[in-house]
This record gives sequence, C-alpha cells and structure tokens, in this order.
Amino acid sequence: MGPKTTKVYETLRERLTSGQYAPGDKFPSERSLTEELGIGRTALRQVLARLVAEGALEVRGRSSYRVPRAVSVSTPEGLEPWQVHGERNLYDNRWVKLQLWDVEPPGVERFEHHVVKLQHVAITAVVDDQERVLMMWRYRFVPGRFGWELPGGIVDRGETPADAALREVVEETGWRPSGLEHVVTYQPMVGMVDSPHEVFVAHGAQKVGEPSDLEEAGHIEWVPLSDVPGLMARGELLGSGTLVALLHILANRNRPGSTAAH
Repeated sequence: MGPKTTKVYETLRERLTSGQYAPGDKFPSERSLTEELGIGRTALRQVLARLVAEGALEVRGRSSYRVPRAVSVSTPEGLEPWQVHGERNLYDNRWVKLQLWDVEPPGVERFEHHVVKLQHVAITAVVDDQERVLMMWRYRFVPGRFGWELPGGIVDRGETPADAALREVVEETGWRPSGLEHVVTYQPMVGMVDSPHEVFVAHGAQKVGEPSDLEEAGHIEWVPLSDVPGLMARGELLGSGTLVALLHILANRNRPGSTAAH
C-alpha cells in the first residue's frame, strides 16, 4: 500500500475499532467512501479486502460490506485439517459428480471417502411491507409430497449468484425484487456433498409478468411470516435453503439495522 492508501486504511480501521459502527451495521458504500476520502475505487478495494481478511468487515453481496456481529465464542486453535492425497471420478455429468477421495484424518489411517459434487445454488426470500414472504407450493417427486419453497436454482456458468437469484425469482414467480442482499453461504450436507448454497433477502418486488419456468413455478402466494413456525411444525417447508432463509429472517426481524427489520 502507498502512503495515501495506508492512511485510508488507518482511518477506516480507527472508525471500526472506535465503536462508530455497531455490530451488524451496514458499512458505507464504495461510492460514498471514494468521494469522502478522495481515493480511487481500485485502491479502496485493496483497503476493504485487507479489512475483510483481518475480520474487521464482512462481504455481503456485490461490493456490500457489514460490521461483523459480536460473538462470545472464540475460534478453536491447534486442530489439524484432514489431508487429501487424491481423488477419482466414479460418475460425472452436468448435474452430479460422484467421486472417491483418498483422505487421512489426523492420527487415523488413510481411507477412501465418497464425495458428491452438485451445482452452485442461489435462493431468495422476498419480503414485502406487510411482512409476507413470496413462496411457491410445489410437488417434489423424490420425497413424494407437496410443500412450500422459496424461489431459487442453479447458478449458470459465467453468472454471479446475485444475478442467478434475481433471474430465478422472475422466472419462477413473475415478480422482480427491487434489490438483493446476500446473507449467508452454506453447505447443506457438509460431510459428503459439495453444493454451495447462497441465500439472499430482498425487500419488495414488482409484478412483471407470469412465470416463464412452468416446470418450477407451482402455486405462488405471499405467505405471512407469522405462519412460518406453524408451517415448519407441520413439515410443509421443503428444502434446506428455504429453512435457512426463513430462520434468518425470523431471527433478525426485530433487530435494528438487520436485513429483516424494515
């Protein structure tokens, strides 16, 4: 970093450590920071990347940053990761890849472990000003049952997760969200399956037409958030992405400055 970039880093670091921003607060946009601090966008991103690497900021969506929420638990130290000595394919197509990995846990003899690689997925919870969430009542033939789901699908090659999330909402519901905020990336079956799931939240949407993806659409309805615990108890919420997104909203809906407090 040059002298000017270092000064900007020290300025932002001081603001973060001084308590000017509360845990969970949204950080100023790149545009506002470049104008205020007189620094170019590329140099600013170097500063922000360093703050993210240091744990002082979290990336939320495309060029969106937040102050990490306060936690009381510390990160355990002194544990060793598994060693991966190799991998081989057993089955591979555009939807699913089945592999055997040669792994060695600390202090345990090497063995082969099955690994399933699926697609990268984006899911969106669209909430309106009446505290309702946009959902679909769909039939899933694998479990052989109907249930409520949020719109979502596969991130296509060359597509960002945010673009995929927006596209899937429009294709499956006919509603276009007014904006998206990334809230979490997770793995649904972390012990054996690799399939990154990106969860987004949007506040408000505009009706732009009818669903174009008839295979995915089903019955579309704005469901009150107050119904979510009851639907969960009845087992009518299908898919981990739907559950993760809705639980995030319920956990944060009354927290000032949160993605669900509007």
